[in-house]
Amino acid sequence: MLPLESRIHYKFRNSLLLAEALTHPSLAYESQHRNFDNQRLEFLGDAVLQLIVTEELFRRFAGATEGHLTKLRSRVVSRRALAKFAMAIHLGDYILLGKGEESTGGRRRMSTLADAFESLIGAVFLDSGVNKARELVLRLLEDELGSMQEGTEEMNPKGELQECLQAIHPQAPMYRIISESGPDHRRVFQAEVAWCGKVLASGKGKSKKEAEARAALEALRARLWDV
Repeated sequence: MLPLESRIHYKFRNSLLLAEALTHPSLAYESQHRNFDNQRLEFLGDAVLQLIVTEELFRRFAGATEGHLTKLRSRVVSRRALAKFAMAIHLGDYILLGKGEESTGGRRRMSTLADAFESLIGAVFLDSGVNKARELVLRLLEDELGSMQEGTEEMNPKGELQECLQAIHPQAPMYRIISESGPDHRRVFQAEVAWCGKVLASGKGKSKKEAEARAALEALRARLWDV
């Protein structure tokens, strides 16, 4: 099997960082090395990835609104997208899993792949800094970024939010209209979106549908499920 470093065209100076990025919590638990898994690097890698993608989209789409940029970023950093990037470099083949996780198909699980991808980015950031991390991210994400065209039909924020959340937990987000105001010909609706008992965001619109979409968009921006 081709070494992962050859696949990503990056050589680690500290090989322990790569080992940590590839160690799933299930293996750390089974081996009683509970302080050596990829969860901390996943946390770091998520922030690094968000920054790099945000900066790149800001540069590429100079005329895009904040809302459109948020939708594009959500498309790139969704759990499904990260898992796809991980599969492109066969990352699942290198993840170190516990026996139980291995036997239940964890190597191909979307959340496992997405977490490992973020951990890998975090490891490169610690190993060589933000510039090398940026080089790697933009190389691995180039096809996705290149396929985006400003002015194309924007994504459905409600669908994107549901995809992000259900990659974590099967429960779907719930929407409700919490207020209506204005005269009949100029009604303003306010909607809120909640998930797993937690209110994620609210938004206003000229219709219930628009209000719900704006609430979903604000939830994608705030990402309170990561808090």
